[in-house]
Amino acid sequence: MPDNTPWLLDIRPDGDEGLELVLGGRWCMDGNLPAIDVLAEALVEGIQRVRFDGSGLAAWDSGLLTFVAGTARICAGRGIAVDTDGLPDGARRLLAMALAVPEQKVALRSAERAGLLAQVGGATIEFWHGIPQMLHFLGEITQAFARLLTGRARFRRSDLWREIEEVGPRALPIVFVISFLVGLILAYLGADQLRLVGAQIFIADLVAIGMVREIGALMTGIIVAGRTGAAVAARLGTMQVNEEIDAFRTLGISAIDFLVLPRILALMLMVPLLTLYAGFIGMLAGLLVSVTIFDIGVHEYYTEVLRALQLKHFMVGLSKGTVYGAMIAYAGCLRGMQCGRSAEAVGRAATSAVVTAILLITIAASIMTIVYYQLDI
Repeated sequence: MPDNTPWLLDIRPDGDEGLELVLGGRWCMDGNLPAIDVLAEALVEGIQRVRFDGSGLAAWDSGLLTFVAGTARICAGRGIAVDTDGLPDGARRLLAMALAVPEQKVALRSAERAGLLAQVGGATIEFWHGIPQMLHFLGEITQAFARLLTGRARFRRSDLWREIEEVGPRALPIVFVISFLVGLILAYLGADQLRLVGAQIFIADLVAIGMVREIGALMTGIIVAGRTGAAVAARLGTMQVNEEIDAFRTLGISAIDFLVLPRILALMLMVPLLTLYAGFIGMLAGLLVSVTIFDIGVHEYYTEVLRALQLKHFMVGLSKGTVYGAMIAYAGCLRGMQCGRSAEAVGRAATSAVVTAILLITIAASIMTIVYYQLDI
């Protein structure tokens, strides 16, 4: 070894079945340190232990730790014991922390290797196992509402108003844009068929009833699910990662009352109002199409809308908006409270909340539409 080498590595026999690695000089990253292969060649068959001697070290940094950790991994793979007692105290402590975290290996994508039937079966089993958790969470929410009605629910009113502001006023721009465009599409779609029989005036009926009764609530629910449902799951998931929810339980505070209940109330109050707002914007879009494209007067459109709309249409829209808001809050809070303890889990919780909310909204919309039709509402 040249005399100007800043580091020293001397591999010596240590008894019949051991090696002693004598480290000296300056073991720093900028010193062109030796590769692990140097040691791998010395670990011949029959070596049972490796011992480090760092008494001659003049300076060291993470370069020394990298070399020692690599040596420890090679020895572990060959069943060789490693003794690091001869290293400096600081190096031993850092090395212990480094080796305490298992190396994360990139797993082969078993989901890609599995067939379609296996993936569907796995998803079905996971959903089936999740049903008891969903029912348990629904029961906890029901108990929280019972405590609310009896005045025993504990949450901050400021949290409720903040959630109302987040769900309602701040969602107006996106609801306006989507509802206006949907109203335009609905008006054009209906007018294309109504023009064949000279009944363009019924564009007002189609847009008004469709937006107020069905489409306004459905589009608002989907918008809020993607905007607010994901945000609720992400917030609660982050609190789960930071162990804040565990702190609530330790202090004897119900996390359902303090965190979940304000969000459910805010969504159940605001989504129906957003539904009415979406219906009004959709009717304005239908008015724009009727006046500019099909030469229908503003007064004629207004009169036809008043004739077509009945109180039951508004009640149906409001009831659907309330149910959709409850579904969004339930899905977001459920996935947030079920979140794991990592940043990746927070992302999965937010995604799962949106998917679950849209699925529940679709199921609820189908059931309520059939029920209202059978009741002639």
